[in-house]
Amino acid sequence: MNDNNYILGIDTSNYKTSVAVTDRKGNIVCDYRELLKVKQGEKGLRQSDALFQHIKNLPRLLEETMNIHQYDFDAVAYSSKPRPMENSYMPVFLAGEGYGKAIAAALRVPAFEFSHQEGHIEAIKAYSRHRDKERVLACHFSGGTCEVLRVKDNDRGYDIDIVGGSMDISFGQVLDRLGVQLGMPFPAGEEMDRIAVNADSESQCLTPVKANDGWINLSGIDTQARRTLADMYISDATPVIRELFHKMSDAIVAMIKQCTEKTGISDVIMAGGVTASSFIKEAISRAPESTGIDVEFGDGKLAQDNAVGIALLGGRFLWR
Repeated sequence: MNDNNYILGIDTSNYKTSVAVTDRKGNIVCDYRELLKVKQGEKGLRQSDALFQHIKNLPRLLEETMNIHQYDFDAVAYSSKPRPMENSYMPVFLAGEGYGKAIAAALRVPAFEFSHQEGHIEAIKAYSRHRDKERVLACHFSGGTCEVLRVKDNDRGYDIDIVGGSMDISFGQVLDRLGVQLGMPFPAGEEMDRIAVNADSESQCLTPVKANDGWINLSGIDTQARRTLADMYISDATPVIRELFHKMSDAIVAMIKQCTEKTGISDVIMAGGVTASSFIKEAISRAPESTGIDVEFGDGKLAQDNAVGIALLGGRFLWR
């Protein structure tokens, strides 16, 4: 093993190829990401198409990482599955797993595998005021995930239990479906957030999303919003988009409050692309229901899909 104290992290999620390097102190030395291409008007990618794009993207990102910076790595870490549980599987992670194992073998350094979800949590927690807490609640809200998690540190990553979330679709799916309907490129969350933040008015046409014991359903407001805007031009959509974000924020606050009450954990971190929303962050931060709950959003860029958390987990395991 060399003495350079660098970890290479690789993550190949549904919609982004990510490569990152962190050092022994947890500094982010480089962070490269490439969004997968989705055809205009489509609402996602087949796993085979996403896997193919990862295989094309990784050599370029890895070459840029290694040739420009010329690191000598102590270990390689990669995400091999969506969640840290048995039978969790998606083909897209085969790309990162394959490259991670091959690079580690060629360099004769250890290879460590983690889950995509653990990487999301670590990318926020490691730089937050909750970094030394053994137990936290983590809200993982993204394009395909809407879960409130009870998280406990272990020797290799995290023990995770789902204690709340959506019982049907995710916040990200609601935003992406509506955005694509309105002619926005997929994924549409960032553009929808920008519209919500800058809106001058808010409609009053959507039904609130009710939370029960930390659980919600989102298919109702998804259908309602898309039907409401079905015959409108995009310029007319702004007030509805703002109300949608408002209703989503209220639902998140209710879920967090109910999950803190039933778990006794009041330290909360926000992870996943949806939590990078400026509107949601502001709404939750000033919600009176959040009194007594310590919610940490962290860097919005690290809330999105990235390989930083995976690299950090590799370093934490190697140098524990």
